[in-house]
Amino acid sequence: MRATSLSRPHCRRTGIAGFSLIELMVTVAIVAILASIALPSYLSSVRKSRRTEAKSALLDLAGREERYYNTNNNTYTALANNLGYGTAAVSTLTVGSGYYQVTISSPAADGVPAPSYEIVAVPITPDQLKDVQCLQFTIDSTGLQTATNAVCWQ
Repeated sequence: MRATSLSRPHCRRTGIAGFSLIELMVTVAIVAILASIALPSYLSSVRKSRRTEAKSALLDLAGREERYYNTNNNTYTALANNLGYGTAAVSTLTVGSGYYQVTISSPAADGVPAPSYEIVAVPITPDQLKDVQCLQFTIDSTGLQTATNAVCWQ
């Protein structure tokens, strides 16, 4: 009787051994270049979206000032609690997610509030302070909207 041997198929290496160090470093370099381009653009977009929060707060407070004026003897107020913001009698408050601080002022003449107001928003977080294009937003009783740069209110 003849011994039969079960023959196994011969295993050969097909050339798939992984990535070389050069290929890996080229990939890392490409990712780093893309990240260095995309990250500043992304952060700029985030800062710009936070501006919207400040502008919305200013417009809301301006509307509340007008309502206060019409219902309280033709005077404006510099106190946020009179406008429905919080309970403390303060003229400075942090709005929205805390990226901007808003200050309400109503100039007084001879102790009687003059019929005008000005509301100013300035960034308070380190990241938002890097938004040098729009460091301040202002709205007053005439409806005049001003900012550091003309494009900020757009």
